Amino acid sequence: MADLRPIRWWDVETLTAIEADLFGVDAWSAETFWGELAGIPETRWYRAAVEGEEIVGYVGLAAIDGTGDVQTVAVRRDRQGAGLGAVLLDALLTEAQNRGCSEVLLEVRADNPAAIRLYEKRAFERIAERPRYYADGVGALIMRRALDPAAAG
Repeated sequence: MADLRPIRWWDVETLTAIEADLFGVDAWSAETFWGELAGIPETRWYRAAVEGEEIVGYVGLAAIDGTGDVQTVAVRRDRQGAGLGAVLLDALLTEAQNRGCSEVLLEVRADNPAAIRLYEKRAFERIAERPRYYADGVGALIMRRALDPAAAG
């Protein structure tokens, strides 16, 4: 299984290639990654899943005032279906807990049943919808998971 390590500036080229393949018109640009990586460390947390030297997935969290927001969860297409998304999401939830978050929110494409199942298996609940949220007109589901900040380890 992949190891998790902090995302570094030299990873951005690889990340944007994975983004383009997975997310098309909604892919993050290099500038978006740069902005997130340059963000305040107390509010941002990004990890790459690596096998050897290859990045096979990544995850990002913004945590501000007790609320976590899933910035991204991505698994390279050739590594999907093997449980890596769950590993990445579990690491993010642990980090949110450790940062004292009482909840974690996310947006997910309404036409992505695999991601929706993953989030529901991790106790995320649908709380709202955003019609035509994505650039191609697909709506987003807004999901929330409650956390117990007192359980931080």
